[in-house]
Amino acid sequence: MDEAEFGAGLLEEELRQAAAILDPVPPELRRLAVDAYALHDLDARLAELTFDSLVDAIPVRGATDVPRMLTFRTGELSVDVEVTAHGLIGQLLPPQPARIEVLGGPHPAAPATLTADTMGRFAGELPRTGPFALRLRTGGEVVVTEWMRA
Repeated sequence: MDEAEFGAGLLEEELRQAAAILDPVPPELRRLAVDAYALHDLDARLAELTFDSLVDAIPVRGATDVPRMLTFRTGELSVDVEVTAHGLIGQLLPPQPARIEVLGGPHPAAPATLTADTMGRFAGELPRTGPFALRLRTGGEVVVTEWMRA
């Protein structure tokens, strides 16, 4: 390490200390960042949002309390989800049993676990606040949907 790199390292450390004193990271934000990192799963495939009724569907005049329809896809697996004020209902295509965790924030407890039957159908409650995602475990495969809001 030469003198310039050593000086840059000292300056960086002094700036870190000053930022920690003058503008500390809020504990809740730090906890969320650690939780988000802990949720990353190198073996998981990301199921991308391919349909959202809020964006892709034609609205019906006079309709109120319309459920939100979402479709996620990764490879051969498709996840159809209907989000209502009462919770969510979904189906995996091709139909298959799976264990599904409803990941929530910003104050997640243990994730709610749902079970998809042999027809791929599942239903459950949503986190009361904040965004959520679904983590599906089908056989030896792990799939995580994009994060969304109800």
